[in-house]
Amino acid sequence: MDGSQQFSFFPVEFTKDGTLFAPAQAQALLDGLHQAQATDLLVLSHGWNNDMADARDLYQRFLAEVQGVLNNPAAHLDLAARRLVVMGVLWPSKKFADAQLIPGAAAGTNAGISNAMLVAELERLKSTADASPTSPQLKGTFAPADADARLTEAQALVPRLENEPAARQQFVDLLRGLLPAHDQAVDFDEAAKFRTLSSESLFDKLKTPPPTASMPTGTGTGHPAPAVPAPTVGHASGIGSSFFGGIKAAAMNALNLTTYYQMKERAGTVGQGGVNELLRRIRADQQLKNLKIHLVGHSFGCRLLTAATAGADAGSSAPVSSMTLLQGAFSHFGFSDKYDGQHDGFFRRVLRDRTVSGPIVVSHTRNDSAVGTMYPLASRLAGQVAQGIVGGPNDPYGGLGSNGAQKTPEATNGQLEDVGFAYAFGPGQVCNLQADKYISGHSDICHPQTAYAFLKGLAAT
Repeated sequence: MDGSQQFSFFPVEFTKDGTLFAPAQAQALLDGLHQAQATDLLVLSHGWNNDMADARDLYQRFLAEVQGVLNNPAAHLDLAARRLVVMGVLWPSKKFADAQLIPGAAAGTNAGISNAMLVAELERLKSTADASPTSPQLKGTFAPADADARLTEAQALVPRLENEPAARQQFVDLLRGLLPAHDQAVDFDEAAKFRTLSSESLFDKLKTPPPTASMPTGTGTGHPAPAVPAPTVGHASGIGSSFFGGIKAAAMNALNLTTYYQMKERAGTVGQGGVNELLRRIRADQQLKNLKIHLVGHSFGCRLLTAATAGADAGSSAPVSSMTLLQGAFSHFGFSDKYDGQHDGFFRRVLRDRTVSGPIVVSHTRNDSAVGTMYPLASRLAGQVAQGIVGGPNDPYGGLGSNGAQKTPEATNGQLEDVGFAYAFGPGQVCNLQADKYISGHSDICHPQTAYAFLKGLAAT
């Protein structure tokens, strides 16, 4: 394996219910693994994206960084004998409201959100507005057959939200009706309270911004807080930049939360369903019995791939060699051992059963406003004291992409370092890498440093 090669890339699409969209794609992957006599399979999964083109672009940019690192003599990677094939998971997901919709100068006032913005965001979430050129099964944000009709009804209510409690109640009911009956994975994001709070209570809790932690003055390892690079234009968006005050802002926040809960549930469904089944199919192929599988996810793609290796239970797990979680959108207690003295994290079994035999590499940064805002917002729904909740590592409401894995005995804490650093990644280890120096926002993950961390995890297997 070296940076001069173009990796064989096989896209595999999955539907909203987690099933394989085109069986021929899975067969093409298996054939490609055989023909290449692959030693390693890299499985990539995107998080929230507007369409499949965004996901493919992310994969191309990340793989370009991987190739660049392999060509860099400073990397000192002895991978010449390894033959890598890449599988790109494509699943129907959506971004939250884009930051460009919200004028920053209007923060804290209703002027920040207009009726037109709310109507436009509701329109964007319809299946009829999806830019994906593929099957309708891969289009749309929400699963119900009447989702577009519900969104249209919600659009008609927008002008009445500020003055009519009945309109707010109907608006909330329509949003709740878009969600699945239950979430597959318990998380610290108060989905249950979102479903059950009265509409007036929900609007009241969401009409002011949740507290967020400020940038630390140091990294916790004796290093000063590093300078943060500018975001990558066109690829950074998320919920964190769109919380402003007032009834209209509360409506936008409720819509963002609805999208978040749907994408969270869908990532688990796709991972535990079709992706897990395909990984187990690969594992059952005797010609590929020595193949090493490496998972790299971004955002909700981290949840998807962790669910894929875990499976529905121990009997359906899919063993892999390494996993890299870049700005993961799930609780920082996801891998924890008795986070409250009694309960394990919802992905604890991955470590207990060693479904990942090698290292689990985790990038995290407080620059991630998407993950760093979602969990403090959950504390708002839970009725916590706002001033005491900032979504940090000591709070129950914190994200993996913000803080790394917490209350996890297997976890070690370090920094995301430059190419050539001598990481000591070990088997069964969770390696938290604080990435403030290189990752400026939730989607800013394509760098030589992140590619190098992945390759070091691969090389350790």
